[in-house]
Amino acid sequence: MLMSFRMTFGAAALLTLSTCLLDAQTPQTALEQEVRADMNFLASDALDGRGSATRDEHIAAQYAASVFQGLGLQPGSNGSYLQKAPVELPERAKTRIEQKLAPADRFETWNAVAILPGTDAKLKSEVILLTAHLDHLGLAKTPVNGDAIYNGADDDASGTTAVLNLARYLAHGKPPKRTVVFALFGTEELGGFGARAFLAHPPVPITDIVANLEFEMIGRPDSAVPEGTLWLTGFERSSLGPELAKHGAHLVQDPHPKEQFFMRSDNYGLALEGIIAHTVSSFGLHTDYHQVTDELTTIDFKHMTAAIASMEGPVQWLINTNWKPAWNPGGKPEKKQ
Repeated sequence: MLMSFRMTFGAAALLTLSTCLLDAQTPQTALEQEVRADMNFLASDALDGRGSATRDEHIAAQYAASVFQGLGLQPGSNGSYLQKAPVELPERAKTRIEQKLAPADRFETWNAVAILPGTDAKLKSEVILLTAHLDHLGLAKTPVNGDAIYNGADDDASGTTAVLNLARYLAHGKPPKRTVVFALFGTEELGGFGARAFLAHPPVPITDIVANLEFEMIGRPDSAVPEGTLWLTGFERSSLGPELAKHGAHLVQDPHPKEQFFMRSDNYGLALEGIIAHTVSSFGLHTDYHQVTDELTTIDFKHMTAAIASMEGPVQWLINTNWKPAWNPGGKPEKKQ
């Protein structure tokens, strides 16, 4: 009996201690643990670089879908959290992918899509879209120093992780007035096929999307801007960036205009449809871009965690306000005739 009491008392004490330790965690510490967990999976060698239109990209999409489902979000593609779409690839890309897949009649990509419904009678029909891309470059034909895996830790496991953690933050908060759609796109690296599939079969009318924030390459700071700062592609094109900055977002103008980053991510296809769409980033033109050296060891987790946390409040404001962004004169991109 005494031994049983001691064991019970000890277990209770251990449980109390564990609870106290969890309660003592700061929100920043808890967020960093989630960030590290997501990154450790998405940028691991086990996913062989999440090559576009491969089984590994599919696994990454399934991981994101499981997070969305676990949060109680609504599925965003005909009752599923996964949106599958055919991909027509150039022959050189097919050759690379066939190293990993059995022969197939067509190649496919996968998006992970989920919805957090709005609750306001008037604003629930308006949508804020939060996005990133799941895929990277897969396997190199020729290893570099024995490494053939393009892990894509910064590009774009970091952006995918940002969207997953914003989903966690918003799902656990007060129900939003506007509807939020979370979309993680496949096959961006081969031409934005996932984003195209999303636009062809959107979970909500395209005209209902008030704004899109794409997250790409936020895993390392950019020395071209002040410490703790993110930049927004096309900042000068619309009123979205300046207004978010007024509400606490650490956003400034893209310091690399010659790179034309506004037109180099999935936000651009959305912008061509008239959606106010920009990319949040802190890519400082590091030399690991599209190299096998874009590894977890290069990620600045303190910066990345702070970057995600800095966007929580501004995004929460955006999904609850009736304010709408607009294109500035000459800012809206036009489709080529």
